[in-house]
Amino acid sequence: MTQPISIPPYLQPGDTVGVVAPASRVRYEDCVPGLDLLRNDWQLHVLEGKTLQNEYNQFSGTDEERLADLQALLDNPSVKAIIAARGGYGCSRIMDRLDFTQFRQSPKWLVGFSDLTALLSQLYTMGYASIHGPMAKLFTIDGGEMALESLRKCLFGESINYQVAAHPFNRTGQATGEVIGGNLCLFAHMNGSDTEIDTTGKILFIEDINEYLYTIDRLMVQLKRAGQLRYLAGLVVGQFTDCRDNPSPPFGKSAYEIIQEHTEAYNYPVCYNFPVGHVADNRALYVGMEANLMVSQDTVHLSYPSPGIA
Repeated sequence: MTQPISIPPYLQPGDTVGVVAPASRVRYEDCVPGLDLLRNDWQLHVLEGKTLQNEYNQFSGTDEERLADLQALLDNPSVKAIIAARGGYGCSRIMDRLDFTQFRQSPKWLVGFSDLTALLSQLYTMGYASIHGPMAKLFTIDGGEMALESLRKCLFGESINYQVAAHPFNRTGQATGEVIGGNLCLFAHMNGSDTEIDTTGKILFIEDINEYLYTIDRLMVQLKRAGQLRYLAGLVVGQFTDCRDNPSPPFGKSAYEIIQEHTEAYNYPVCYNFPVGHVADNRALYVGMEANLMVSQDTVHLSYPSPGIA
């Protein structure tokens, strides 16, 4: 990855955004509060994808229907951002068939997390910034107020500066680099594909949900064997929610202990328990944009330079 990162235009009131479900199916009624918020609170015009009300087995439509829904928003020059309604599974089934010809003529923000890690990574390899952050279904979830505000700031180009408490496993230090990552499982699955990311000099962030502890270990081993942990500028460890252990015998280590084991040989700063992942307080992060990470004995600071106007 050597090309400079292109930053889509930040939003302004009155802009048009699209909301789509590119992976698992979603109940439309669960999206209504988030759609209303976009229209009434953020003063945006909203185009609703057909996949918000479609279903095909576990998906929000067939591969062809989900592909067409997302493609229409990518091709529409009036759309300034595409916000996923939810993740689940399905983006990787359609991502290689997307045509970005029109997108390159009118770049726009893509917002999501979890399964959307695949598409965020794809955009990064193409040279475009995106946003790892809350999805429409979760906009009004209890406890998610700060996360939602962080997404608004990202989309509208306001300053992003996070400060969180220290964790006992943290490794102090300072780093500057482009931010990459997302869901650990999806990020590791990009290896060996056209979407594999060169992590050298990058600040990697990872999170996951509902995985067996031995699976987290296997994913970390995969990143380690692929050399993706060796030359990082820094590592941000988010939330590992609802991790499961073997009933007997137990794996013997927590998710954070597993990550600590596989990164202990390196010298870059590492912070744990960052508010990103499958939790209500899922702070928005620009993927592809350069950030500063400072891990001290007492606090962690992660900030992006003032974005200004793209």
